[in-house]
Amino acid sequence: MKPTLILPLAAAVIALPGLALAQDAEYATLADTTFIFNTLLFLIGGFLVFWMAAGFAMLEAGLVRSKNVTTQLTKNMGLFAIAAVMYWLVGYNIMYPGDGNWIMEGVFGTFATKDIKTEIDAGGYSNASDFFFQLMFCATTASIVSGALAERIKLWPFLIFVVVLTGFIYPIEASWQWGGGFLSAMGFSDFAGSTLVHAAGGFAALAGAIVLGPRLGKYGKDGRVVPMPGSNLALATLGTFILWMGWFGFNGASQLAMGTIEDVDAVAQIFANTNMAAAAGAVAALILTQVMYKKVDLTMVLNGALAGLVSITAGPLDPTLFGALWIGAVGGVIVVFTVPMLDKFKIDDVVGAIPVHLIAGFWGTLVVPVYTEGTSFVTQIIGFAAVGLFVFVVSFVVWLILKAAGGIRVSEEAEITGLDMSELGMEAYPEFAKG
Repeated sequence: MKPTLILPLAAAVIALPGLALAQDAEYATLADTTFIFNTLLFLIGGFLVFWMAAGFAMLEAGLVRSKNVTTQLTKNMGLFAIAAVMYWLVGYNIMYPGDGNWIMEGVFGTFATKDIKTEIDAGGYSNASDFFFQLMFCATTASIVSGALAERIKLWPFLIFVVVLTGFIYPIEASWQWGGGFLSAMGFSDFAGSTLVHAAGGFAALAGAIVLGPRLGKYGKDGRVVPMPGSNLALATLGTFILWMGWFGFNGASQLAMGTIEDVDAVAQIFANTNMAAAAGAVAALILTQVMYKKVDLTMVLNGALAGLVSITAGPLDPTLFGALWIGAVGGVIVVFTVPMLDKFKIDDVVGAIPVHLIAGFWGTLVVPVYTEGTSFVTQIIGFAAVGLFVFVVSFVVWLILKAAGGIRVSEEAEITGLDMSELGMEAYPEFAKG
């Protein structure tokens, strides 16, 4: 071999391992990036949904009377903390059975996480980020119940119910769809939880409202509904805007991936549709209350926006912006008509949680096949009915057990005085107290 060819050939041989390492490094970088962005989506979505806990607290604090505000805030703090513990203790493993979840080890166990290297190679995500994100949905379900049963329920029986709801009831029904259960197998579609989260919370609230009964003086003997205005509509409005903002994480992060251009584009479309549905729900309630009552009802407008959000949650990706508009608008109309309908049945829902989350949740679930291929109206109805029947019946039984065990309702005297003093001995606005 000529000396002039030896040096280039030797250089090429020496360079080959380097080229291979460079290719491996490029692959690792792409895989790492996918893992990072997927995990980041869960984390950002998770803390946005966490912020919804503040939204529920402000909304409820604004819509209850001033003598019950502290109790309502305490319930919201307590339910989130209990949900965090119960979802870790049993809920997550029930909702996601099999090898893909965290497994408790020992009496005071730590979590055995999935192998990170395997997850990176698969374009996956941090297991901890998934747990964090899913926990927020669990807590949201409990928040829905809190507002409906305000102003007459005892604190500790409510918190005991939250233990059962977040540890068992929600994880079981959610596993039927998101855990690969029978609803998923039959083709039921609920992208971010119109049924699994919102309607489920609504059904639990409905069961509680029936067992608990209405507030004192809410319904007159002649069937007249007595208005009981909230303490602070500014707080209620702030809470609604916080919920609106948090919903971008609720729906957007339910794409569950952000490692490709297609995924990021999908998240952006979900954001746009979510916002449009909320706006349309608010506008529909704004116009309809003006037409029906000759004056705009702010509380209806607030709930109209929330109903629009619930309505788009089952299928926020596939509709056009016009589709999101009319879906959300129907949600706003639903609220205006169903709030007084509940009063006719003497079901006292302080904040309108049942119309917003249960009825609008049914609408949002039902309308999915209009834009989403591979779904059917029959399957959507069956899925909604299965979740609703399970959650309502089990919740009803739990409420009855709590009622028999020690009672779930405060005394008449305590209700008249206010739960803040009777349950906690402190008031949200002490400077305005009499005496």
